[in-house]
Amino acid sequence: MGSNFKQNRVNEEIKRSVASILSEVKDPRIPPMPTVVSVDVSGDLKYAKIYLSFLGNYDEAEVRKGLKACAGYVRRRIGETVRMRNTPEPIFILDRSLEQGIRINEILKNLENGND
Repeated sequence: MGSNFKQNRVNEEIKRSVASILSEVKDPRIPPMPTVVSVDVSGDLKYAKIYLSFLGNYDEAEVRKGLKACAGYVRRRIGETVRMRNTPEPIFILDRSLEQGIRINEILKNLENGND
């Protein structure tokens, strides 16, 4: 029970930290205002899967290149802001669930308005 609580706390601290760090990144390949959907740090604390979402149109391949390019900077900044013995290596995963949710809401609104 205790380790699960600790794991969740680490996930949340890194999530908060990454959200702040990504606002500092000035790579034109990365769309502005990313949303850190969730963070899943491995049990050995070596890796952090960081699920990101971006609104609007973007080139997924270019975003991946930009995120890969800034991974070292993000890791170093996590190490400076989150107190841990080892800083996990960030693994960025693009999450389209927010985008899909917005699209579904628009479809439902259109259906609702069409039935009036």
